[in-house]
Amino acid sequence: MKNFDELLESVKKANPVKVAVAQANDMEVIETVKMATEKGIAQFYLVGDAKEIQEKCQQLNVDMNKVEIIDEPELENAPRAAVSLVSSGKAQVVMKGLIHTADYLRAILDKEIGLRKDKSLLSHVGVFQVPAFDRFIILTDAAMIIAPDLQQKVSIIENAVVVARALGIEMPKVAALSAVETVNPDMVSSVEAAILAKMSERGQIKNCIVDGPLAFDNAISKEAAEHKGIKSPVAGAADILLVPDIEAGNILYKSFTYAAGASMAGIVVGAKAPVVLTSRADTAESKLYSIALAVQVANFQSQ
Repeated sequence: MKNFDELLESVKKANPVKVAVAQANDMEVIETVKMATEKGIAQFYLVGDAKEIQEKCQQLNVDMNKVEIIDEPELENAPRAAVSLVSSGKAQVVMKGLIHTADYLRAILDKEIGLRKDKSLLSHVGVFQVPAFDRFIILTDAAMIIAPDLQQKVSIIENAVVVARALGIEMPKVAALSAVETVNPDMVSSVEAAILAKMSERGQIKNCIVDGPLAFDNAISKEAAEHKGIKSPVAGAADILLVPDIEAGNILYKSFTYAAGASMAGIVVGAKAPVVLTSRADTAESKLYSIALAVQVANFQSQ
C-alpha cells in the first residue's frame, strides 16, 4: 500500500483487533476512539475513571457496542491495567491516553505484566505520506533511542522492517543516513552506515536491503543519486530512512510534517504488541492513522 486511504481499507477488511487505552478519560482520546470505531478500524477497552469516561462517551455519542470501559480510577494503576489486557491476550494493541509517557512506558517495560520480549529494543517508527512521493516514507528512530550504537541500529532497522512488511513492502530498501555518501573515519555515522550495509549484504540483517552511508537527498532522489554517480538499489528509492540519532530524526520528522505537509502515523515496535504513543500536539488524523498502523502491524505479526 502507498497511502493512508489504502491502509484504512486494509484494516477494515482484516481480523478485528482490540485496543487497550491507558487513562482514557480525556475528550481528545475519546474523539479519536469514536473516529476509529466509526471507520471500523478497531474496538476498544477504555481504562480509567469509569464515570468520567462514560460521561465523555455520552457527550460525543460514542457507539458503546464498540467499547468496554474498565474502571481504574487510580491514575498510577491505569497503564498497568491497560498493559495487562494486552499481555493476557484480551487486547492486541496498547494506546497512551492522558498520562505521562514515562509512566506509560514503565508499565510496558514492567517485568511482571509488561510487553518487553527478553532484552528486545523498543524503537519508534514513523510512517509518512509526503505529497511529493508516490509511496510511504518510513523514518526511524525519531523519538525513543537518543544516540543508538551499532547493535541498536540493527534492532531499529529490524523493527522498522516489520512495519514496512506489514504495509506490503516485502523487501524494504533501507538508507542508513549520514551527512555524506562516502565513509569518513571522523564521522561515526558514515562508518556505522557502511558496516550496516555490509551486514545486510552478508545476510546478518534479513528481509531488507540496507545501503549507506547516504545523504538524505541521495536516499530519496534518483536525480541526486545519479548526479553524484551513486549506483545502489537503495539510492533514490529508500523506503526506510535510518537516522544517526534522535536529533536528526526529530528535525526530519518535523520537517516532513510542518514544511512538506505530510500526513503521518507513528508507533513503538519491538514489544510483544504494537504500542501507540501519540502526543497531544498530534492531529486527530495522525492519531487515527497511528491506531490503524498499529492494528495493521498486530494482524501482520499474528500471521
